[in-house]
Amino acid sequence: MDTTRQLKVSRLIQKEIGEIFQRETRIFFGTALITVTQVRVSPDLSIAKIYVSLFNVPDTQVLLKLIQVHTKEIRIKLSERIKKQVRIIPNLVFFLDDSLDYAMRIDELLKK
Repeated sequence: MDTTRQLKVSRLIQKEIGEIFQRETRIFFGTALITVTQVRVSPDLSIAKIYVSLFNVPDTQVLLKLIQVHTKEIRIKLSERIKKQVRIIPNLVFFLDDSLDYAMRIDELLKK
């Protein structure tokens, strides 16, 4: 069960990281559409697990690795945006959210 503070920080990070992917990181990721689907923050607010959905990409694993390579730059951009709202900028850990692919696969199996 997440606390109210964890939920507020996770929503803030989700919003800001989404805007960073949308506006400021085109040079790193090109035309890929990156959507932040969920953010989970640890109880001490030091680690943020960020789940992303990737579209318009031939290989999602390669793009995920590229996001992980640029985590430091993304964290710096995040800190510029939320430094007055949180005391500590959490470490960012990115994961691929495959729930949409899973739902589509189940839908295909149900149609058969």
